[in-house]
Amino acid sequence: MQVKIEESWKKVLEGEFEKDYFTHLAEFIKAEYKSSTIYPPPKFIFRAFDLTPFDKVKVVILGQDPYHGAGQANGLCFAVDQGTRLPPSLQNIYKELKTDLGVEGNINSWANQGVLLLNTTLTVKANTPGSHQKKGWEDFTDVVIKVLSDQKENLVFILWGAYAQKKGAIIDATKHLVIKSPHPSPFSAYSGFFGSKPFSRCNDYLISHNLTPITW
Repeated sequence: MQVKIEESWKKVLEGEFEKDYFTHLAEFIKAEYKSSTIYPPPKFIFRAFDLTPFDKVKVVILGQDPYHGAGQANGLCFAVDQGTRLPPSLQNIYKELKTDLGVEGNINSWANQGVLLLNTTLTVKANTPGSHQKKGWEDFTDVVIKVLSDQKENLVFILWGAYAQKKGAIIDATKHLVIKSPHPSPFSAYSGFFGSKPFSRCNDYLISHNLTPITW
């Protein structure tokens, strides 16, 4: 199957696109876009991969679903385009960044510095959170995480919340830094997300391995 995805990712994931689960997933997604309003726009489904090639990845932040409201999902987990009202979780991410490093962030600038902003489900039906879960995306993104863990060294995986932490159980923590905390959602941010300092911890690790830190 021909999938429009950045070349270095196509190379390491090529076998996945021929598997039965991915064929069924692709058929389901095509039908959904024809019959319903689906986010993000089709050209942005693999945007996280397109902006952060496999050979450039230094940091992985795991999300769950894309935003399901109009004009929000842009293919990068937790992110919205400049000028769009900030969702509560992103507001809290920026609050923690300000406390941690004293800077005003722009999540969209992280991807081209090697931060893979990966949702574990890459599409969603409008106003219906979780609607494309258990259709095959999780199998695909499990492979993405395992390929990164197995084929690279000294990555930083930032896992916010129980879902991401369960998803990240396949990461080899002996060769990568795994940063875990509660989710930045308003429901859990005060339970340990605030004060967790993921951004400085990430950069300290990168610097300690002679890697360029992220300009958060």
